[in-house]
Amino acid sequence: MSNKLRREIPRFHTPIIETHCHLDYLDQAELDATLEKSLGAGVERIITIAVSKDNLHRVLELARSSQYVWGTQGIHPHDATTYSPEVDAIIRMNAADARIVAIGEIGLDYHYDHADRAVQRRAFEQQPQTAVDLDLPVVIHTREADDDTRDILRNYSSTLSRKGVIHSFTSSLELAEFCLGEGFMLGFNGITTFNRAENVRQVVAATPLQQLVLETDAPYLTPVPYRGKANAPYFLPFIAEAVAVIKSLDVEELLQQVHANSMRLFFEAA
Repeated sequence: MSNKLRREIPRFHTPIIETHCHLDYLDQAELDATLEKSLGAGVERIITIAVSKDNLHRVLELARSSQYVWGTQGIHPHDATTYSPEVDAIIRMNAADARIVAIGEIGLDYHYDHADRAVQRRAFEQQPQTAVDLDLPVVIHTREADDDTRDILRNYSSTLSRKGVIHSFTSSLELAEFCLGEGFMLGFNGITTFNRAENVRQVVAATPLQQLVLETDAPYLTPVPYRGKANAPYFLPFIAEAVAVIKSLDVEELLQQVHANSMRLFFEAA
């Protein structure tokens, strides 16, 4: 796949929803500039993601501070040791706010193993119940943990009315097929533009258009042609172009369906 994309950020008629980034990593000046530039690039809504007990309140503050920003609540597998009944109570309290649209980022990461795997599984096994109780979708992180991810999601597939998204999908086609079959969406980002990501492009090609959303995971995973620099929601148009090429679609056609998917998943009641 050619990575010779123009460096000027393309602008499309169809608005884009950023379904996964981390705005709390920015100071106020960077945040203001990022929001302004993202709006100029056609990004109409941004979801900033909670990952630890230390940023649960900050994410909620960010979501309340701008009409363009929404948030999530949850404990990432890297911070699974911090998950507790007390933290769950905070998640539930914050997630009752209308600016919170999902429970996440939750899941398993057996690549870095920053937390013991048994501890990761316990935290992941419990948090989807919060989504069930609050009628919210989940945002799932999974890396090199296909079997355990499948087993835990299977336990909740029938009770998660809003389902959710497997974000930054880099796992096997087999896990993709399972998740899609259970009604989850898959999130794709700048990895789709990387030279060595043919496995991800194969999953993109196999994903029904109605179950696909776009994200950046900013400030990580910056797409070509800006790889090596900090990522931001305003780079979403490059990701849209890459996914459209993989799907053999006009970019506007892709964006129209992806926008509908994102609205249905995060902003429209089940």
